Amino acid sequence: MSIWNLISELERKNEAGVLCTIIHSQGSTPRHTGSKMLVSADGSIITGSVGGGELEDRTIKAALESIQDGRPRRLEYNMVDPGRGDPGVCGGHLEVYVEPIIPKPTLIVVGAGHVGREVAHLADWLDFRVVISDDREEFCDPKLIPEAEEFFPIPFEKLTEQIEITPWTYLVLTTRSVDVDVPGLPTILDSPAAYIGVIGSKRRWETTRAHLEEQGISAEKIDRVQSPMGIEIHAETPKEIAVSIMAEIIRIRHGNDSQ
Repeated sequence: MSIWNLISELERKNEAGVLCTIIHSQGSTPRHTGSKMLVSADGSIITGSVGGGELEDRTIKAALESIQDGRPRRLEYNMVDPGRGDPGVCGGHLEVYVEPIIPKPTLIVVGAGHVGREVAHLADWLDFRVVISDDREEFCDPKLIPEAEEFFPIPFEKLTEQIEITPWTYLVLTTRSVDVDVPGLPTILDSPAAYIGVIGSKRRWETTRAHLEEQGISAEKIDRVQSPMGIEIHAETPKEIAVSIMAEIIRIRHGNDSQ
């Protein structure tokens, strides 16, 4: 399978990867201009090579860093003197362009009531991949939220058994009560999710937090949760609340989590 087909397969599965391409080579180098390597999110090589050895190890390290921050890199390597930190002794010079393939962000709505449905509609319009979960099967219905790609009519605490949470996952808990949040939150606090938000008043969150602390969950983990979630715009209707929530997610997605 060609490297382009493999990239297409990553995109179809909504998985991350990195395309590494030698964009310039001069003199004696292990690979030459145009050589490519496709790296998976776990650092394994899917296909190709940029030269092997220390050169390739450094490139893979930079590739994984590019996945984390979503930014491409241009790497320069002299292949002359390892004593000076060069990754080889071939005698040449090359440059590698490292380009991350970032998955489409996934927004998981837990609790598909009035607000949850409006968040799903808006997230789809903003080009998020939308997933719905609600332990009430009648709420977890494609007829109500046709924009969503997947539906999980299961208890919140079972969600991580059914879906992988990645650094490109945003969790919006528009749940109906503390009784749903308390058993479910511990299952996601160790996840690499980019965002975990819980709807409700400050009083509701204080109650939830107290229950989590009673379970021995550390303050550091609990502090990952945004609650009450959303930017303060004095929202009242479900549509306005959805705007507030998605505005906060957009702000965090683009690297600004300041209040």
